[in-house]
Amino acid sequence: MRTATRVGVFGLLGSGNLGNDGSLEAMLGYLRTEHPEAVVDALCGGPEAVATRFGIPATRLHWYRGEYRTASRAGAIAAKGLGKLLDVFRTAAWVRRHDVVIVPGMGVLEATLPLRPWGFPYSLFLLCASGRLLRTRVALVGVGAAEIGNRPTRALVRWSARLAAYRSYRDTRSRDAMRAMGVDTARDEVYPDLAFALPTPREWGIPRSEPVGELGEAPSGSGSPGPVCLGVMDFHGGNDDRAQADEIYRRYLDGTIRFVRALVEEGRPVRLLTGDDCDASVVAAILDAVDSALVTAAEPASLADLMNEMAAADTVVAVRYHNLICALKTGTPVLALCYAAKSDALMDRMGLGAYCHPARAVDADRLLEQFRDLEKHSAELRHTLAERNRAAAQQLDDQFAALTAALFPATDHAPAHTHREAR
Repeated sequence: MRTATRVGVFGLLGSGNLGNDGSLEAMLGYLRTEHPEAVVDALCGGPEAVATRFGIPATRLHWYRGEYRTASRAGAIAAKGLGKLLDVFRTAAWVRRHDVVIVPGMGVLEATLPLRPWGFPYSLFLLCASGRLLRTRVALVGVGAAEIGNRPTRALVRWSARLAAYRSYRDTRSRDAMRAMGVDTARDEVYPDLAFALPTPREWGIPRSEPVGELGEAPSGSGSPGPVCLGVMDFHGGNDDRAQADEIYRRYLDGTIRFVRALVEEGRPVRLLTGDDCDASVVAAILDAVDSALVTAAEPASLADLMNEMAAADTVVAVRYHNLICALKTGTPVLALCYAAKSDALMDRMGLGAYCHPARAVDADRLLEQFRDLEKHSAELRHTLAERNRAAAQQLDDQFAALTAALFPATDHAPAHTHREAR
């Protein structure tokens, strides 16, 4: 009889970020298909949401419930400090209960958005250090990384990566960044983002209001210009942009509003999409500035919801990394507003490298030019995406096979190709 492997999943999961939860969903799909005997639970940011949606037990990542609120009063500062100490023992106790701990995807080794060293970098370090001390294998699977300037954050991220038993990355730039920060990456591999393992709308078998053709073909319709999905973001720059955060946000929002107005003037329906709970304020600002029935907003609760919206669109313009993945995964031509190198790398990998625009300096006129060129080449781009998606599916099968070999060497498992067929 096979002994059940105790598997923990770790990260800012269930906290309102659809991309993070999509990575967890893809990992759970792999575990349930290839290792159904595994007993899985989570240490995460939103345990109630994870338990409800994914049906696994979940524990709160931090002892202090106000972890993500700014502590200004003496009592709050003391409680947060106490929480950091108690989290050392809480994390170690949780790790000790597992044979394997997996960090599924996410940009856990980067600081492309505002990040303090005593926040998630500290939590990740506690996890990886506990794993090494307690001989529990910790795997960073398909994660994103970037070179970090802040010295304390850089040190915590570097040591977390060094202490992990297994590492793989979602693009070559991430691996290069870790090598530049002093991590030996000779045995580390690069695979597509885990979200590419999720099923597409055509695989769900769900009726749609506007049918999608075969992968690589445009949605069926009357021939008139169809809807445009616009993925927005509460964007204030990165970790090194704190002094200019408000200016960066205003520039991004003003350029985006001008772009939406131009589409509306052409009679194009625009569907606003989010990727995190905090993006709702951007949606509200656009709806307030562009008073038109052509502009509507969706309330996606998962990457599946995002893909469902994007599959019905003619074109997508998006900022968040996993919004881009959803468009690419459904074969819908997408123009990326890039805020970090990971977005450029993703677009290059999928054959749309020419359709990138800087999120920090949105030029509505230039954005419109790129948008029109994207639509002009829509048919050929859909065929390109179909080919790249097939390649990504095979590469992720290789990722899951490598993960099984590294983390579950004593278990019997199905051949690697069965995971894609079971999705």
